[in-house]
Amino acid sequence: MDNLVTDQQKQRQIGFRAFVDEEVIPIVDQYDQEEQTPPELIKKMARAGYLGAAIPVEYGGSAFDAITLGFLCEEFGRGCSSLRSLLTVHTMVASAILRWGTKDQKAHWLPKLATGEIIGAFGLSEPNVGSDAKSVETVAVPTDKGYLLNGKKKWTTYGQIADLFLIFAQCKGSVTAFLVEATAAGFSRRPLHGIFGTSASMLAEITLEDCLIPRTQLLGGIGFGLASVATATLDSGRYTVAWGSVGILQACLESCLRYTSTRQQFGVPLKEHQLIQQLITRMMTDTRAARLLCLQAGFLKDGGDPRTVMETWVAKYFASTAAVRAANDALQIHGANGFSREYYAVQRYLRDAKVMEVIEGSTQIQEITIARYGYQEQSR
Repeated sequence: MDNLVTDQQKQRQIGFRAFVDEEVIPIVDQYDQEEQTPPELIKKMARAGYLGAAIPVEYGGSAFDAITLGFLCEEFGRGCSSLRSLLTVHTMVASAILRWGTKDQKAHWLPKLATGEIIGAFGLSEPNVGSDAKSVETVAVPTDKGYLLNGKKKWTTYGQIADLFLIFAQCKGSVTAFLVEATAAGFSRRPLHGIFGTSASMLAEITLEDCLIPRTQLLGGIGFGLASVATATLDSGRYTVAWGSVGILQACLESCLRYTSTRQQFGVPLKEHQLIQQLITRMMTDTRAARLLCLQAGFLKDGGDPRTVMETWVAKYFASTAAVRAANDALQIHGANGFSREYYAVQRYLRDAKVMEVIEGSTQIQEITIARYGYQEQSR
């Protein structure tokens, strides 16, 4: 991999890793159990420039290329998948405004997102239709004063604390994207607790009751919501989730290497047992393969190659399923200790890894999409 990335990208990854090691890992198990992210930690991420990762310098952002953004998400995935989720949804909102926003929308919102003055969240999933974007039930009705929104969104990552939401609603028979502020009249949210994985990601259910937003907060025009805004934004999210899954793989590998080097069974360290070596070998191979698939998708993104969309699907599919295998094996390797508070991180890896198989396109949806693409390629 050393020949595939630049010195600047390598140095930035070293910096990301140091931040996670110093600021995240020492406290992650505690706030995961408390189901909340410390506000000061988010502020530290903002001061480090991580919330402005995909935002151009002219708006106060860090302007990371796709590979550097991937490394950022890998390191945060290694430390805390909830914080990686924050990077994902915040970046999705920023990317949507950057690509589809008006000049005024960019000038108003992007500097605030870049500095962490406001937190962005993605509002697509609903109680009755999940992430079936074309079937969203939230409705936006044009009025003389703007748009009147009514509906519910569920499983909204960091919805408990976000300030700006990218909301998708039916408007004049077409799915349309809107920027909705948490301070808008008619906006309310309900915290969701007891979440199996990414427990600190502060999920919420959002309710919009005659929520009036100004016309200036329509994003991309009526009817652009599904084919344009949602598709492109979900691709961005899928890419960061793939890299975050690589981070989980790396965390599982590092934990198992440490544990099997010190833990003894039958008079020798666990690492001397051939079946343990087999599990470690698979974990190492999957980690490297997943990282290379993500790099391939990133290179294509940086080059503006449209093939990046399918390569991102493939990378996310492989990395997320491999992360579940690795986390399951890590728990098995740790035995009863893996179920204890002393090794809480190991069980957290398994819970978080399973989430990766569901969000931004479930494993089953990905299998359908990738297979169909394969048949299309074969028929050309």
